[in-house]
Amino acid sequence: MREIVLHLSASALYALLALHFWRTRWRQAHAGGMALWERYALLLPLLMHGVLLYDALITPTELRFGFAHALSAMLWLGVFIFWFESLVYDLEGMQPLILPLAALACPLPLWFTGLSATHAASTEFKLHLALGIAAYSVFTIALLHALLMAIAERSLLRGHRRDVAPVHVARLLPAGPMAGLPPLLTLERLLFRMITLAFVLLTLTLASGVIFSETLFGRALRFDHKTLFAVLSWCTFAALLAGRHTRGWRGRTALRFTLGGFVLLLLAYVGSRFVLQVLLGRT
Repeated sequence: MREIVLHLSASALYALLALHFWRTRWRQAHAGGMALWERYALLLPLLMHGVLLYDALITPTELRFGFAHALSAMLWLGVFIFWFESLVYDLEGMQPLILPLAALACPLPLWFTGLSATHAASTEFKLHLALGIAAYSVFTIALLHALLMAIAERSLLRGHRRDVAPVHVARLLPAGPMAGLPPLLTLERLLFRMITLAFVLLTLTLASGVIFSETLFGRALRFDHKTLFAVLSWCTFAALLAGRHTRGWRGRTALRFTLGGFVLLLLAYVGSRFVLQVLLGRT
């Protein structure tokens, strides 16, 4: 009963805060970053959500892990990264993007309990799992960051068109996030820093997967669909970073590569587990 109450309470708080930030950031201009009470209010569902993940992933003797736990942990860490990042940068407008996702992901483990992880006690498994969740989370923030940049850039372009009246621009695009964002070049540098960090974490995840497979099964990592999608995602982000360094890729090109790489990464684990648990009914 306690677990159900915490899940639903954390989800409801995420949703209420998402509504608050949407009304105060997307529906009206706002600058200056989050207020002190908003920061503390966001910490409350983060704390509740963190306790649930600790109970589910750290303390049990038999770990059950699936796509629901992966999404829940990914969004929890994503919100925490945003909260910490917002101490340095005024990223007003990101909250209505990530908080609804956290509200949806938080209670999923109530309905989808996951598959039994027989090697949960292994240090290698825990390291691999932690690196993978961290990579997913940073890529999530990077994707939402890129989407927010695309909205800001499109708003600026529309605002400079003489044939589009400002009132029409206001109806089509949110005005609030534009007021609190740093310059686009600053946002772009921050985006590629996050992508670089996430790429390093993904590289370590793949490497630890090889170590984990060798240690427990005595064979190299199997080249199955999960490995294929993970490697394709790694190649996509490697191409993006290389293109950024050699050709100066930015804007829509960066958004397309970020979106494509993120979708491939989702298919690598979350998508395959969703098929197993939900579509095929394996528990």
